[in-house]
Amino acid sequence: MEAAENKRSVIVGIFVLLGIVVFVAGIFTLAGQQKRFVKSIDLTAVFDDVAGLKVGNNVWFSGVKVGTVKKIDFYGNSQVKIRMTVEEEAQKYIHKNAFAMISSEGFIGNRIIVIEGGSPNLPVVESGDNIRSKTSVSSDQMLADLQVNNKNLIDITANLKVITAGMAKGKGTIGALLSDSVMAGDLQSTMASFKSAASEINRTAAALNRFSSKLNTKGGLMDELLTDTAVFRDLKSSVAEIQKLSVSASSLSANLDQAGKKLTQTNNPVGVLLNDEQSAESMKRTLKNLETSSQKLDENLKALQHNFLLRRYFKKNPPKDQQ
Repeated sequence: MEAAENKRSVIVGIFVLLGIVVFVAGIFTLAGQQKRFVKSIDLTAVFDDVAGLKVGNNVWFSGVKVGTVKKIDFYGNSQVKIRMTVEEEAQKYIHKNAFAMISSEGFIGNRIIVIEGGSPNLPVVESGDNIRSKTSVSSDQMLADLQVNNKNLIDITANLKVITAGMAKGKGTIGALLSDSVMAGDLQSTMASFKSAASEINRTAAALNRFSSKLNTKGGLMDELLTDTAVFRDLKSSVAEIQKLSVSASSLSANLDQAGKKLTQTNNPVGVLLNDEQSAESMKRTLKNLETSSQKLDENLKALQHNFLLRRYFKKNPPKDQQ
């Protein structure tokens, strides 16, 4: 009887011991998950909306869990102040201008806090510091945007349905192209013309390429002009001479123009003769009188040659036309 009771007592003791071991292991496991035995610092952040964040949710930094949410309190009028514990191991990576934002583990997972480290040239945070908060897009907002996009997609699909129905009935330019064989033939002719024009352009480009290649031929005129400085100097001198000749021609033209203008004026003898009919007629009469006087003088000289008083003189000194 006593042996049976002892056996029962041993079995109960074993079960109690196993329960104690499991209980202690559970405590250590939960404490490890909650970072209870790891040195940590306290940080705070103020949010307008925590989107369902709860005490005990995780704090992440660069994709690594570094702490947990310790306390959630209302702050100010309608804000929420989050107090979180962060491992001292991660403290050296979090700087004064770091910020925290609300995110989630996966698309519909638990809410978490994600910390961005800030600028490395600033000091690191200390326990009790308040870091900035950053508003992130919530899953509800993403679902609302997705719903709006789906509505827009439905409207676009309906419009496409109307357009394709009109095209099938031959409405519009595209519908006419699809149903009107004449217009389709005209379009094919136009495209053939475009193709022919493109071929002509290609041939013209090839001809221009050949022409430019000839210009670059060694020993050619363009090559000499571009590379031979002596030819360039001679050409430059020739151009300068042509410019001088052009200036002289311009001056001569101006002088001729000025002379022509003077010929049309009546303030000079030539202009009077060319433009004044009375002066011209007077000059004609004067020349005619001179001619008549010359004839009469010749006749008088011939008469004097036969005069007995002067006959001897003319015999000794005959006129030049009689010598």
